[in-house]
Amino acid sequence: MAKKKIREPKWTHPGGKLLEKGADALSDAELLSILIGTGIKGKPAVKIGEEIIQKFDSFRGMSEQPLEKFLKIKGLGDVKIIRIAAAFEIARRIVEEVIKEYEPDKK
Repeated sequence: MAKKKIREPKWTHPGGKLLEKGADALSDAELLSILIGTGIKGKPAVKIGEEIIQKFDSFRGMSEQPLEKFLKIKGLGDVKIIRIAAAFEIARRIVEEVIKEYEPDKK
């Protein structure tokens, strides 16, 4: 009987992992790395994402920071910070819509 090959994942980066396993399979740092896009020499995007999470403790902790604090993280520039800020604004608007759906009608 022939041995079955163990299937290797098709993707090794977070975007591929998201496609293969779903967004819920990614860590916070991996999700951030998708927004960050690329790293810098010696520091891939996932490592930058890990550093951000470590520095601010959570997505909520990140959301409470001025954008200038992100500039102190090596590997983040204006474009990457703008992407992160836009993602947080999208999330905020989604939460706002959900809250409005559950508010009692004001008469």
